Amino acid sequence: MHQHHSIIDAATRDAFVARATGDLSAGYGGVMVHLGHRLGLYRTMSGAGPLAPQELAARAGCAERYVREWLGSQVAGGYVRYHPVSGTYELTAEQAMVLADEDSPAFIPSGWLTVASMWADVEKAVHAFRTGAGVPWGDHDGRLYCGVSALYRNCYRASLVADWLPALDGMVDQLEAGARVADVGCGHGHSTLLMAEAFPRSEFHGFDAHPDSIAQARRLAEEAGMGARVRFETARADAFPTAGYDLVCLFDCLHDLGDPVAAAARAARAIAPGGRVMLVEPFANDSLEDNVSSIARLYYAASTTICCAHAISEGGHHVLGAQAGEARLAEVFRRAGFRRFKRVAETPFNLVFEARP
Repeated sequence: MHQHHSIIDAATRDAFVARATGDLSAGYGGVMVHLGHRLGLYRTMSGAGPLAPQELAARAGCAERYVREWLGSQVAGGYVRYHPVSGTYELTAEQAMVLADEDSPAFIPSGWLTVASMWADVEKAVHAFRTGAGVPWGDHDGRLYCGVSALYRNCYRASLVADWLPALDGMVDQLEAGARVADVGCGHGHSTLLMAEAFPRSEFHGFDAHPDSIAQARRLAEEAGMGARVRFETARADAFPTAGYDLVCLFDCLHDLGDPVAAAARAARAIAPGGRVMLVEPFANDSLEDNVSSIARLYYAASTTICCAHAISEGGHHVLGAQAGEARLAEVFRRAGFRRFKRVAETPFNLVFEARP
């Protein structure tokens, strides 16, 4: 009996070792993905058909011996197709969408910058765990902002104007006619500019507590020729100007705040009669046992070192974390005085809600 039990354990252990080794391998692979992106190897392969290593190296301006070894890592991981007879390597159209097309909603290389920032900041995380202290958003390694900004820009570009705004009853008509919109916690302003581009008659104000992000948002607005129509200001989510907005947006930021109820209450004061709040948050189910997935794991990990750490740095009255789920978010808005709160859309990465007073 005992022996039988240990045999089962050995099989279970081996399966888990395989899982953990696969994860370790993925971490190594992430460095390779970053190199492929930075050196233009994926872009060079995209649409080029089968290439020999020397050909890829020549076109990308890299040394062949390194490129050949890098290609080995790509084939081993299933990121590039190998043709043994001709000794050539091919990036398929599907792989190119994920690895080469920077505007694709599935583009993944930017996400590895966030991982790099988490490693760089690991001493801060250790200190935070031991002391219970917070780590503000602005105190992280600079790669965090680029990584998060690039990933969200593509998610929003795919869904915000096409799916999420139309899910708010009558909102698109208002925006086309001319509405006032606040984008709270706007970061680099990608979400603000996407909306401003789609609705030239409306007026957009972006607010973020991180001054460097606001400076970057202003630069992007100028580059897009929307500097006059889109205003960006440094302001906390619970203290931004309340100027009678038709729509107040909180995109993937509520769970980062030290006092989400205060931010929701501020939004309630900032909306005009008949106005509403659009809340976008990371996808999560309400109970932990239903959040067992690779996406949930990614969010819990980022939440541990980034989201919760920032909320704690702001006083941490109510630390939601990035896997709050619908029930906890609804409770925040109920406490802030909203009477209506409903889920209007979702993607594998996000939940979208509409709240009305």
